Amino acid sequence: MRVFPFRPGTLLCAARLCAVIGLLAALPMPGVLAQQAAPAGSSGLSQGDIARMLPATDMGANDARNRDPHLRPVSDSPATPFDAAPIPKNPLAPDADAVGAKTCIACHALENVQASHSLHVASFRVGAAHSGPQAACETCHGPGSLHAKNPAAKGTIIAFTHDGGTPVQAQTQVCLGCHAGGARQHWLGSVHENRGLSCSDCHNPMARLSPEGVLAKPSINEVCSSCHQDIRAKFNRRSHMPLPEGQMACTDCHNPHGTITKPLLKTDTVNETCYACHAEKRGPFLFEHAPVRQNCLNCHDVHGSNQQTLLVAPIPMLCQQCHTMTQHPNDLQSAAGLGKGVSPDERIMGRGCLTCHTNIHGSNNPSGPKFHK
Repeated sequence: MRVFPFRPGTLLCAARLCAVIGLLAALPMPGVLAQQAAPAGSSGLSQGDIARMLPATDMGANDARNRDPHLRPVSDSPATPFDAAPIPKNPLAPDADAVGAKTCIACHALENVQASHSLHVASFRVGAAHSGPQAACETCHGPGSLHAKNPAAKGTIIAFTHDGGTPVQAQTQVCLGCHAGGARQHWLGSVHENRGLSCSDCHNPMARLSPEGVLAKPSINEVCSSCHQDIRAKFNRRSHMPLPEGQMACTDCHNPHGTITKPLLKTDTVNETCYACHAEKRGPFLFEHAPVRQNCLNCHDVHGSNQQTLLVAPIPMLCQQCHTMTQHPNDLQSAAGLGKGVSPDERIMGRGCLTCHTNIHGSNNPSGPKFHK
């Protein structure tokens, strides 16, 4: 039998290992710990959990707004659980009183089941566990006493539909009561607001249709394309942004809640939006290409094109929109110069003009404005 020599450190290590095992055994299991931490009757989420899941209501945007007399001031506070969420006034039923969630559920049992998973309802339940019963349904829909007396009458409750009798502006103000500022600070006066859209046209907080954003459809791209079908068609072209592949979303470039730019860009200009991904095209360069510096859309159709690299026209026809028959042997090209044409021309073979003028977005090369490699 093989005998191992005794080492003094071995006994010390064994003792430490036993101590660690004893401590681990004394700790409660994760599931037990979660059950102990969750308040009775709640969804298993604590107030801290909900506060972390919800974004800030204004993200510090109130400072600039409060200095502008033309903008409605907003408070700088996080969107915490709805413990003290006020009951909004219904402009069509100013004399209505709150009746409580139990009265609502007596008729709307199905809606209660459908919404029980949602973040809004989870927030109400957490708040109720910490601060007592809340308005819950009436926090969004307004006081329901008149609606309970006459459910068929339109306008007695704040309805988030276009045919429910509630003005779109009143619907939006309810949502902005919690979700003001931040990405939504330019909603008032935005193109979507001016065209009569309400929050419920894109969002559905009562049903779990999307993994995030409580959207009315499974993804933000599907929500946008329900109206912008002309843009959706461009993504079927040969060269397109990778939205169908799921690698991008409309909100990577646009803010649907409104911005200071006409196409609802998240930055101040088209070029700045493009540079967010295409940083190598930003420059500065010793030799700038004027149309590139002016606007990327001069040469590119950003949503989709049948030309290479999202170009609005094939090369060299695109280049010849500015560079006509001067100096350079820049004869006006046509289909006759293609590979199978009457007089094939090597200048429009392959990459055309870009075969020589490689750095077309700008160059630091000594060849200067020729934009050579």
